[in-house]
Amino acid sequence: AKKKVKGLVIVESPAKARKIGEYLGRDYIVLASMGHVRDLPANASEIPAEVKKEKWATLGVNVEAEFEPLYIVPQDKKKIVRELKAALKNAESLILATDEDREGESIGWHLAELLKPKVPVKRMVFSEITKKAIQEAIDNPRELDENLVSAQETRRVLDRLFGYTLSPLLWKKIARGLSAGRVQSVSVRVLVQRELERLAFRSGTYWDLKAELATKDDVAFDAQLATVGGKKIAAGRDFDESTGQLKAGVDVLLLDETEATDLRDKIAAGDWTVTSVETRDQVRRPYAPFTTSTMQQEANRKLSLTARDTMRVAQRLYEEGHITYMRTDSVHLSDEAIKASRGRIEESYGKEYLSPQPRQFTTKSKAAQEAHEAIRPAGTEMKTAKDIGLAGREAALYSLIWKRTIATQMAEAKLQFQTVTITAGDATFRATGRHVVFPGFFRAYVEGTDDPEAALDDQ
Repeated sequence: AKKKVKGLVIVESPAKARKIGEYLGRDYIVLASMGHVRDLPANASEIPAEVKKEKWATLGVNVEAEFEPLYIVPQDKKKIVRELKAALKNAESLILATDEDREGESIGWHLAELLKPKVPVKRMVFSEITKKAIQEAIDNPRELDENLVSAQETRRVLDRLFGYTLSPLLWKKIARGLSAGRVQSVSVRVLVQRELERLAFRSGTYWDLKAELATKDDVAFDAQLATVGGKKIAAGRDFDESTGQLKAGVDVLLLDETEATDLRDKIAAGDWTVTSVETRDQVRRPYAPFTTSTMQQEANRKLSLTARDTMRVAQRLYEEGHITYMRTDSVHLSDEAIKASRGRIEESYGKEYLSPQPRQFTTKSKAAQEAHEAIRPAGTEMKTAKDIGLAGREAALYSLIWKRTIATQMAEAKLQFQTVTITAGDATFRATGRHVVFPGFFRAYVEGTDDPEAALDDQ
């Protein structure tokens, strides 16, 4: 008889299967389920004949019996299920290695239910695809987490109950083929509320002045009108957005066009004097490492990637073993990641750029999936995109993740702000400038602008 392999390992995608197969060697068969193998019926043709006449059949959820989901194997997945069953006959165990989140846990559970294994079933979890992580995961399996499975099942059922009743309304009012579910229905409500606020908004008018000034060394700067005759000038925040009038009880001077023009002409010809200079120091701490949400926002700001494109690129980086799992709301970093980052900083930037103590972050949200780490470069070496040989979008997103992770262990940035008050006649103007005393983590990462040199220019 043919010698059995130690285990059949099932992951979601072929790319991941290839990578993990390389690390595990010939003792294991690694196959891909290609996502979900079982789901609620997608259309009428998929509903089994025996329940077709039931009132709830089109929903695919039995609303008369504890919201029991009706699961079927879609036509395009039957071949995959047959292949997995055949491979299982030649294995001593079934190892479910789907992603470590609600969706992945659910796929694992469906596979165990469908394949009906007569061999032990193990759940293998990892947050990065590196040889060390995969070896550790296979040596330390756990049980399937029924709570995560139930959470996914609840979300799926809710999607159906909302979506199948809401979508027809969208078809009638907006366009065919649109779908709404538990997420879109709430989003639409938020949009409607914002639109009602926008419709209720009333604009108001105020005038102010800006002066273009220069020091005796010809350093140009702008100053904003602050007071006239000791009274503060009205600004946008002083208006009531529902009336377009000044808020009740606000003691400010509201200038109209004529008054602003007259004031300009009067003070332009007179003397301008610096009457006070205030200096304050500020310390800036690095931002937390990336979660799914913060990574999508920054990739949009800096790389002009949509959320969907960002996740596609991140998925490839994860499957190729370059970053940790990209669906996470945790900002926690492993000790090995902190150690690797600190080593890299000392080597690339010097000791003075290292934070005195290792810096760890905690997630504020109680609902966060803490099983994962934050998104960071995989492995223990903190290699750059150039080291790995990445190009294009993958290199750009990886560099963003690398910089953000490295910055977490760098020294704080020290800034100095100067506020100057300039008097002209009975009017005062204010200007604020920023000077970087010590760049600290700015050397690696500045949020919202990707050119640290430009961001460090003294203003």
